[in-house]
Amino acid sequence: MGRPTMEDVARRAGVSRALVSLVMRGSPKVSQTRRAAVQRAAQELGYSPHAMARSLASRTSTVLGVMVSDLHNPFFAEVIDGLDVMAREQGFDVIINTGGRSPARERRALTSLLSFRPAGVVLLSPVVPSAAISSAAAQLPVVLVARSSRLSGVDTVNDDGEQGGALAVDHLVSLGHRRIAHLDGGEGSGSGARRRGYLTAMAGHGLPARIVSSEYTDAAGARAVRELLAAGELPTALVACNDLNAVGAVSALEEAGLRVPRDVSVVGYDNTALAALRHVSLTTVDQPRNEIGRLAAESLLQRVRGERAHPARHLLHPSLVVRSTTAPPPD
Repeated sequence: MGRPTMEDVARRAGVSRALVSLVMRGSPKVSQTRRAAVQRAAQELGYSPHAMARSLASRTSTVLGVMVSDLHNPFFAEVIDGLDVMAREQGFDVIINTGGRSPARERRALTSLLSFRPAGVVLLSPVVPSAAISSAAAQLPVVLVARSSRLSGVDTVNDDGEQGGALAVDHLVSLGHRRIAHLDGGEGSGSGARRRGYLTAMAGHGLPARIVSSEYTDAAGARAVRELLAAGELPTALVACNDLNAVGAVSALEEAGLRVPRDVSVVGYDNTALAALRHVSLTTVDQPRNEIGRLAAESLLQRVRGERAHPARHLLHPSLVVRSTTAPPPD
């Protein structure tokens, strides 16, 4: 037997399909007796109306839209997990698309997401221009994750990247490192704060800073290490812009015959499940990914329900998780 339809519910309840549609839309025009009959029939058949169809019919959406910048980064999967749990607890479904870390593609992805008429949208580390975000916020509630904004109609959820960057440097200095380079996140959201944290901490310890151009990918981390090796100026420790970048850096170091952490220590950022794998065991700065997701959903739903009009600016504090990729520098 296939998935039950609205017609099946109507036959079981002995009513018209139009009346079933009214019940599913929550119309007050249906008597309690008939409403109960339809709901009982739907439960017996295991019928559940498609959330999007229900939203379009009733003009009251029970869908939250999520645009993620990079499907390859496990950080976003863990944030979405927390977001999805909170949304489902409150009776909302989630639809997801991606802009692939391209401003032009993100603009199209956001337009596509808005066409589904969600109750609100969460943008995870977007690189789309602020004008597009402002335009979306004029239509429905918007929450940004891993990107700051002062737009009046936009909530934000971020970790303190400056604190996180400093935590990585302080840890390496405590082990005795003096030549510490930062593999920069380029134009990626949050990279500026992490870079500032690194620079401030290095200056505070009286150490020369070195920033290597990179991105939030494993390929970019490997490429940055190869550039350092080619220049013959490899530091004793690296602070990577995120876990993916750090894994790429470790791979390139090992390909060159260097040992981590005996020859070079590496610190990541995010503390994704990838970092915790036994054969990776990456020292990293922890962002509470699940909490970030739940907080993003909670903030969005507060706006959707009209419980708050002013923007919320959530700043979470990171912590350091020490594993196997950091050690004192070689003699």
